[in-house]
Amino acid sequence: MADRDFIAQLRGYGLTTAEILYHLPDHPALLQSYVWQDYDLAPRFPKLLVFLEFWNGNLDGKVHRVRVTNKRLIDPAEFRFLGGRFVLN
Repeated sequence: MADRDFIAQLRGYGLTTAEILYHLPDHPALLQSYVWQDYDLAPRFPKLLVFLEFWNGNLDGKVHRVRVTNKRLIDPAEFRFLGGRFVLN
């Protein structure tokens, strides 16, 4: 059976990394960094938006800034099925 992440890449998902800077709840003048990474669809990023909604609703640290990068690891031009068989001696 194929890996869940590999199937997602074939469906157009790319590896998304978000750096979230947030204010510490006890010391609001200080910023802390959190890195989130998952396969998501650019440019709307539905999984990231769900995570940020969870953050705003359940965590005390107020989000200051979110920086997002996305890279499709498998593009249609790079992946193709070949007919054939490999024989190892």
